[in-house]
Amino acid sequence: MSTVHPDELTSKRLAGQEPEPQLGAEMHGALGDGTLVVDPAVRPPLVLGNRDLHSVTETICGWAENKPGKWWTPAFLTANGLAAVGTLMILYLITTGVGVWGLNNPVGWGWAIVNFVWWVGIGHAGTLISAILCIFKQKWRTSINRFAEAMTIFAVICAGMFPGIHVGRVWFAWFMFPIPNSNAIWPNFRSPLLWDVFAVGTYFTVSLLFWYMGMIPDIATLRDRAFKRLHASSGMGKVQVAIGKVRAYAYGALAMGWRFNFRAWQNYEKSYILLAGIATPLVLSVHSVVSFDFAVSIIPGWHTTIFPPYFVAGAIFSGFAMVLTLLIPARELYPGMKDFVTQRTLENMCKIITVTGSMVGFAYGMEFFIAWYSASSYEQQAFIIRAMGPYWWAYFIMITCNVISPQVFWFKWARTTPWFIFIVSIVVNIGMWFERFVIVTTLSADFLPSSWGYYSPTYVDVLTFVGSLGVFMTFFLLFCRFLPMLAISEVKNVMPAADPHHPAGGAH
Repeated sequence: MSTVHPDELTSKRLAGQEPEPQLGAEMHGALGDGTLVVDPAVRPPLVLGNRDLHSVTETICGWAENKPGKWWTPAFLTANGLAAVGTLMILYLITTGVGVWGLNNPVGWGWAIVNFVWWVGIGHAGTLISAILCIFKQKWRTSINRFAEAMTIFAVICAGMFPGIHVGRVWFAWFMFPIPNSNAIWPNFRSPLLWDVFAVGTYFTVSLLFWYMGMIPDIATLRDRAFKRLHASSGMGKVQVAIGKVRAYAYGALAMGWRFNFRAWQNYEKSYILLAGIATPLVLSVHSVVSFDFAVSIIPGWHTTIFPPYFVAGAIFSGFAMVLTLLIPARELYPGMKDFVTQRTLENMCKIITVTGSMVGFAYGMEFFIAWYSASSYEQQAFIIRAMGPYWWAYFIMITCNVISPQVFWFKWARTTPWFIFIVSIVVNIGMWFERFVIVTTLSADFLPSSWGYYSPTYVDVLTFVGSLGVFMTFFLLFCRFLPMLAISEVKNVMPAADPHHPAGGAH
């Protein structure tokens, strides 16, 4: 094993003073795709396939410019159908009332708040990958950050559906906003539900700006290519020319006059790192505020200070799992994506899931310790009922999915096998939904046994949640169809050819 630091070897190789490594010789025989190497002195490539800069542009732009695969239209129609079902359920709720849900006394919160917290948690990985890993200069993020940012936007949109419909009288949803009015009706600023509106609204705004601004150079590339095809449209039909014009002018409007000059890139880099710095505290603050929905109450099992860090770890845990759930199928369906989303990237994400899953498991154990240490019989009873009461099955699913399943990633095979990672990521998402369900069902066992009640959802609860999944997938499929899924400029920046000292740098 070499004792020379990998950065020193890499710099010499880029300068032409050392020969390029023969990755086939150092690869683990049973594992590799070119990025899982045995020798730690060999820095594995972040882009495979011996690509030059031009082929990167052609491949990533081709996903948005060419016709999608045969799978896309059925998937899009299915997602649209589920979204339509969810919309009908919301209209039914508005016209009939919240009695169509399974809410009862004492369980006044049900699937709506569970789904809200679950969707907000899923949206956390985008900011973590884009902002925090950007600040820490983790270059492996470049192939997944656009995916994660898009997922954040769509997950927060789905989360935003639920506060408006779980307030009871939907036509009073405007009470959640501090809107001046003649009746001098102001929201209760001491309510954590109002804090959610400000926290999630801020998070959505910053994440949207971060996502959109990062896409501007790539959208400008699509704009230039679209106009170039229009100028060479002699053999195209009228319909194709009309569609091409719509695409060209749409991309032109979204590109906001980007011209690829030095000044634009300089301002872009400054703005990007500033937004990353602004977004970083949001990773900690947003889900902490969401946890206050529970933690600032006096309900046994909720009134504890462990909720903010526990919710943040769980949000990163579920967010990374959802990124893998979306990324692994796309990696198989889109040609050439495996060259950019390497097995090293998947392995790094599995390691983060293992760490955050262990943190969540530690929090579960600490909840029981806090209940015992508090010497409060009500607190102790809440956790005994949670684990061994009528919802024991939900608690068992939560522990199995969130604590036990991520531990398989301690084994090299598990975290380097895409189909297995995909299965575990779905299991984690299921477990994180059940975590929020278990927290809410704490309400079923109140202080007085005479007021205890069992909560079970109705078909309206279930179909509303399924509809939110349809909305999410509809947005995501549209993103895959019309926008660059990977950050072209960032992928190029991590390639050896982008280095001015690389022997092939001038050739490209």
